[in-house]
Amino acid sequence: MNADKLKKIQQPLKEKYRDNPEAALITLRASGKIGEGISCRVETGRAMIEAGLHPATDGTGMLACSGDLLLEALVACAGVTLSAVATAIAFDLIDGMVKAEGDLDFRGTLGVDKEAKVGFKNIRLTFQLNTSETKERVETLLKLTERYCVVYQTLISATDVAAEIIVQSNA
Repeated sequence: MNADKLKKIQQPLKEKYRDNPEAALITLRASGKIGEGISCRVETGRAMIEAGLHPATDGTGMLACSGDLLLEALVACAGVTLSAVATAIAFDLIDGMVKAEGDLDFRGTLGVDKEAKVGFKNIRLTFQLNTSETKERVETLLKLTERYCVVYQTLISATDVAAEIIVQSNA
């Protein structure tokens, strides 16, 4: 795909959202079924993922770790965003790799140390690109990728998250 084709495809949507901002508000959904042992089966658009405990919390390693899934979502979103931005700005992207690493202190999630953070202490997102572009163009590509990547922006912002339990009684 080239920049002109991408712009042609997206232009009607951009106009629609400018004219009717409410049309741009979309609710994405995910659901999972709490499974046997300590697991949760999450249905994606393509496959069923069964998540469980990480080996550092006595998981078997046979089930997907939700921390890994978070990093994988970041890699997927950042890779797609970078590719779309590169196309839109006619950036010479021959190929590339996206990697995410995150550091966790499992003392937090296991309640061993109340001072230890529950969750990632930090996340590193790295792009390895094969390109002939200048340093300035590469910096622009990174800046725009960071700006438009939904998962990246969600992670770096203070997104409101609310949790609730709805009890269904069988009695």
